[in-house]
Amino acid sequence: MLFSEADRDRVGAAIAAAEAHTAGEIVVIVSGSPRRYPATALSIAALAALSLPFIAIVAGWSPASLFPDWDAIDVAVREQRGLEAVLAAQAVLFAGLLALVHFTGLGRRLTPHGLRRDAVHRAALIQFKARGLEATAGRTGVLIYVDEPERIAEVIADTAVYAKVTPDHWGRTIGALTQGIAAGTPADGMVAAIALAGGVLAEHFPPAPDDVNELPDRLIEI
Repeated sequence: MLFSEADRDRVGAAIAAAEAHTAGEIVVIVSGSPRRYPATALSIAALAALSLPFIAIVAGWSPASLFPDWDAIDVAVREQRGLEAVLAAQAVLFAGLLALVHFTGLGRRLTPHGLRRDAVHRAALIQFKARGLEATAGRTGVLIYVDEPERIAEVIADTAVYAKVTPDHWGRTIGALTQGIAAGTPADGMVAAIALAGGVLAEHFPPAPDDVNELPDRLIEI
């Protein structure tokens, strides 16, 4: 998802226009950083390494293939060398799969969608707190968060907003956003989503006489 300077200006202007009619605060964040899934990589690597001895037994593999003088080796030494060979193979397999799954796109593809969505939700919550959305005067902050690599969008509303706005409205907000993204016009989707968020904030939280703009009106890309 690429935004031109004109797109960024449009999004910033849409935020300012929406906030002109409400005491609420809207922050828009797009994350373009590929997400890693270390738990998936660790689980797959560990399972493969632990399964290796059983696979070797079923396949009829013997450490004798690694030692030319296997038949002449003492039985106790055979057992030790056989164990060492299996442990070494497990270590190599574990390290190789761990690196492969973690540093390539395999980690994402092998992670269930629900777990990926949970990861995006946690990232959005971190940004919600880090950007000061839970510190607004009336607890009226709304975060529109898009994880570009995962193609997942979320809206997180602070407590005052959450108490008055139904989840269905945020579903429509995300729908407008994703529709624009699917059409290849992400800026249009952003502007539509911001308008929907601003409209419901204006309905429930009109601007106060002493209202100040607490958070920046711009597209934040991380």
